[in-house]
Amino acid sequence: MNGMSVAIKVLNGSSDKRIEDQSLAEVTTVGRTHHMNLVQLYGFCFDRNLRALVYEFMQNSSLDRLLFGADEDIEWDVLYNIAIGTGKGITYLHEECQQMIIHYDIKPGNILLDTNFCPKVADFGLAKLCNRGQIHVTISGVRGTPGYAAPEMWMPFPITQKCDVYSFGMLLVEILGRRSNLDVNLPDSQEWFPRWVWKKHEMKRFSDVMIVCRIQEHCRDKAERMAMVALWCVQYKQASRPSMNVALKMLEGGVEIPLPANPFLHLMESPQPEVLAEVKGEACSFPLPAIRILAESSNPGTAPTI
Repeated sequence: MNGMSVAIKVLNGSSDKRIEDQSLAEVTTVGRTHHMNLVQLYGFCFDRNLRALVYEFMQNSSLDRLLFGADEDIEWDVLYNIAIGTGKGITYLHEECQQMIIHYDIKPGNILLDTNFCPKVADFGLAKLCNRGQIHVTISGVRGTPGYAAPEMWMPFPITQKCDVYSFGMLLVEILGRRSNLDVNLPDSQEWFPRWVWKKHEMKRFSDVMIVCRIQEHCRDKAERMAMVALWCVQYKQASRPSMNVALKMLEGGVEIPLPANPFLHLMESPQPEVLAEVKGEACSFPLPAIRILAESSNPGTAPTI
């Protein structure tokens, strides 16, 4: 396009109503936005034979390839800046657009990276426009991706923009560990990584996290801050999660981070983990746990505010 590289997303099955709805959602949401941390939509084509969206081209692909690929040399400061930029993009969607936009599918595969590793939130096929005074949102069908979608997305609970906050928290944990939280190749006997991070935080043994996640000591403050923000974002109850604006300010170091409550009280204890790796003699491998919803009587903590 005028000598400029672009990315073309071709939507297969042009007669499929689901594909049609997703393509219209992308045009009506990202087409209204302009922010350095959101992928830019240049144009679209909707005709009988072709449905396609034309986006700016991202030279460094997506965050999942950076985190879960073979390249382990990426500096942790680069990952931290990707987390900050992603937070800015979601904050813009929630609080700075004329109408609030809930993305519903925040995950590393939907965070694209330009030539300077500047992150851009992408894939608005599940997104929804909401009026700012709207407290709860009605959605049809299940949205989101397992491992990132908030608990309320799978249950008959009211939905708010806090579902994106939860997904952002899970993304932060994956940035911290440079590994997928939901790894189907791991045995069921291993401990789930986000809960392992919580246990290390609770025991004041963040040095173990530093070792396992290969984080250098000079990055400790940023890494510990990221872990704390993630633990707040993945609180089970929506009311206990911070807004994206507050989460971003905590991540940037602009406000003090209160101690989070245990976000995993609703999970039943996993079986004893197998020893695959050790930190000071302790097993540190991480599976997805079996989940059991407990009574809502546990103290969820109070969401941080500014």
